[in-house]
Amino acid sequence: MSSQPTENNVTTPRHIAVIMDGNGRWAKRRRLPRVAGHRAGVEAVRSTVKACAKRGVEALTLFAFSSENWRRPEQEVGLLMDLFLTALERETQSLHKNDVRLRVIGNIAAFGDKLKQKIREAEDLTANNNGLKLNIAANYGGRWDITQAARRLAQQVVEGQRQLSDITEETLESCQLLHGLPEPDLFIRTGGEKRISNFLLWHLAYTELYFTDVCWPDFDNAALDSAIASYSARERRFGRTSEQVQQGA
Repeated sequence: MSSQPTENNVTTPRHIAVIMDGNGRWAKRRRLPRVAGHRAGVEAVRSTVKACAKRGVEALTLFAFSSENWRRPEQEVGLLMDLFLTALERETQSLHKNDVRLRVIGNIAAFGDKLKQKIREAEDLTANNNGLKLNIAANYGGRWDITQAARRLAQQVVEGQRQLSDITEETLESCQLLHGLPEPDLFIRTGGEKRISNFLLWHLAYTELYFTDVCWPDFDNAALDSAIASYSARERRFGRTSEQVQQGA
């Protein structure tokens, strides 16, 4: 079983994945610049990390910047990079103090040297922590993740480390960036859009999807509780019949 029952008959997901959408719309409704929405979104990240840790969630994966987001206006992209760097500088010690393990998943080679160095420092500092596993997907795309995994396996075949017959679902999964974590039980997208948007394409095969009109800066503990309650009310069959699930087969 991939989730944890609680005393209130609410099942806590082991792994939650989130597309943090709606920062720009949140700002526009308030006649503020888009960057104000992104800054407010950082506060929502902080509260969500705390809430997930408190609820006993094992892993939290947040989609911070997709490989497609480079298409946004250059000024906005630059502000997002600056905000990412500032957030790492301000939050890493707190994450470490609270036993959170931080990893940044994605093609970080495209980032500036200062940001790459700060990512390495944050990951190294928190590497041995045993609490919430926080994954920040930055310059990440699900298709890219699968492609880089396939290339890695192909290289191993070329070098004679593997046979072609060794390539299975398990070996392909082992080369993807979330290897070692349970697949997401619950996917949340804020901001009203109802798409997966190239996020964790391999990993979301059996994930329960939850969409909300709440923009990310307004996503608070009550909104998280609503998402978990919706998830908890669903029957996850994984190809079995409802009768089999009820019988524990």
